[in-house]
Amino acid sequence: MHGFNLRRVAEYIRRAENEELLDRVTVYREGMEPAALDLMEGELDRRGVGRDEIARHGEERWAEAIRLPDGTALRCSFCSRPAVARNRGWHRVFGVLPVFPRLFAACGVHTSGSAGGANPPPDPGS
Repeated sequence: MHGFNLRRVAEYIRRAENEELLDRVTVYREGMEPAALDLMEGELDRRGVGRDEIARHGEERWAEAIRLPDGTALRCSFCSRPAVARNRGWHRVFGVLPVFPRLFAACGVHTSGSAGGANPPPDPGS
């Protein structure tokens, strides 16, 4: 468990929204540390999110998510939700200057509006 700081993970989990925790214990489960999964499931339980709701969330997400060869879900290029579509757009320098075409992954939120077209919102990592 090199590089895995349980205290930092626990702090993150306490601040995370239910949707993110639900995504992590369902569609991103395969890439998670078992100790982190235990903490997330415990936090969801503390918040009153039951096993049925967790299972339902996982089924809904998996029905739409793009799966990677390793069995995990592809992440949206703009947030941490599972991607449901791939769109062509431009990689932009400073979020403005288009440099080269690239393939973006988009979740349900980012496939609507300006993200659904050929020019998704600027990649925050650019």
